Amino acid sequence: MIVALIVICEVGFWVLLAAGLATRYLLKMPKAGMALLLCEPLLEVLLLVVTAIDLKNGAEPSWRHGLAAVYIGYTVGHGHRTVKWLDGHAAHRLGGGPPPQKPPQYGMARARHEGRVWLGSVVAASVASVLLLLAIWYVGDDGNTDGLRSWIFGAWRAAGIHGLIALTYAIWPKKVPEGESSKDESPQGVSAVAARDPEHVPDLLVRRPGQDEEQVR
Repeated sequence: MIVALIVICEVGFWVLLAAGLATRYLLKMPKAGMALLLCEPLLEVLLLVVTAIDLKNGAEPSWRHGLAAVYIGYTVGHGHRTVKWLDGHAAHRLGGGPPPQKPPQYGMARARHEGRVWLGSVVAASVASVLLLLAIWYVGDDGNTDGLRSWIFGAWRAAGIHGLIALTYAIWPKKVPEGESSKDESPQGVSAVAARDPEHVPDLLVRRPGQDEEQVR
């Protein structure tokens, strides 16, 4: 039951995300779209409640409960970044906004970016650990909680490996290839700003039809 609910929550996450973005940009209903996007955390709350009820009803703590905690932690740590990234692309493709600014590719700017992503993994491991410790406390000494403890170790091992990978970008910064200008030098503040109509976007960020022809004349 827990595994099936995790699958339902994962599918529901993407369904709500697609519905929210379509409502926001295609149907021109930003408030309704935002309401749909805000419903996504309810899926994690539902999963948490069902997991607690399953344990309360006498279910033996197992890998399913650990997986549920890790899934919730991952959503907390990385869900917002995923939604923001997709919203930026939807604003550009569907709402007439400027192209979303790509993450830096080279130098210390790339290292800082990778560090921020790694912090999301630390948050994910922390949330998962708290939920698992609460489950261990809830079960008490009467049940076998070794499986739940192993998920805590696994969550922090994953965060540690991610941290080592992120650290390599700071120790060995990726250099810009010869003959290629660094994209990190793009103007700051250029981001995917939601725009209901192209005329709401500054001229410096997007070209309108006919603009190039006028410059040629």
